[in-house]
Amino acid sequence: MENAIELQNVCKRYPDFYLDNLSLQLPVGQVMGLVGVNGAGKSTTLRLVMGLIQPDSGSVHVLGQKLPEQQVAVKQQIGFASDDMRLYKSETLRWHMQFIQSIYPSWDPTYAAHLLKIFDLRVDQKMKGFSHGQRVKAGLLLVLARRPKLVVLDEPTTGLDPVAREEVLTELAAILRDEDRSVLFSSHNTQDIEQLSDSISFVHKGKLLDSQDKETYLERWRRILCASSMDPTGLELSGLVRVKHNGSLQEIIVNQFTESTLAHLSAQGVNVTSVEPMTLEKIFVATVKAGVNS
Repeated sequence: MENAIELQNVCKRYPDFYLDNLSLQLPVGQVMGLVGVNGAGKSTTLRLVMGLIQPDSGSVHVLGQKLPEQQVAVKQQIGFASDDMRLYKSETLRWHMQFIQSIYPSWDPTYAAHLLKIFDLRVDQKMKGFSHGQRVKAGLLLVLARRPKLVVLDEPTTGLDPVAREEVLTELAAILRDEDRSVLFSSHNTQDIEQLSDSISFVHKGKLLDSQDKETYLERWRRILCASSMDPTGLELSGLVRVKHNGSLQEIIVNQFTESTLAHLSAQGVNVTSVEPMTLEKIFVATVKAGVNS
């Protein structure tokens, strides 16, 4: 399968941060959620993909072109949006739309009109009168109406109220209906990532901890509660991430849960009381705390 983004053994060093040997692939037509706490390396990764910085070593290819050498051609096909995009306060949304249309031949006026309706935006209102949520939606409209082949989103739903957030997520989900369009979605909001993404990549302290399709994550991680009399020091279990006390019970977290996991625990005298699936947020926290590379 062709990749929209391909990073191979990429390193980038700053005085207080080091992106360490990052390899990442985003197939065409898929949505990847890039998850990490602040300072994990998400922004550095996005800058590399946008051709804004050059790696110290390794290679970056986007839409079949090498960056930063071919960044001018690639940027015609990339749409970038974030929660703090700066628009001209004294100008209307119509002015912004006409400005973007004059630069990008791919601008789709019919789709722009659709987004205006979906996002409930007034085209003749000046930007200084827009709320934060309206500015975010206006920025997304200006990006999406260009019909870019690759959409790069940096915390796009930060600060949105629940209604605006749902509107944004619904429209982003509609992008998936175009099999040729790819999305790299960077966020620390795991609920948004879980709702939208086909695959998940966890970054922490400049390293890629894990990268898998979303369904694999949710299927293989489990939280197992058992009697507190268990001795965790000698426990042998494939995919064991951690064991800790949780009130009157002990909690076992595994990232390679299979039908045989409970049988292995039973054979070691472990009295399992319940097995629970884990949200992406809980998985991320467990991954970061354990430094798991699974």
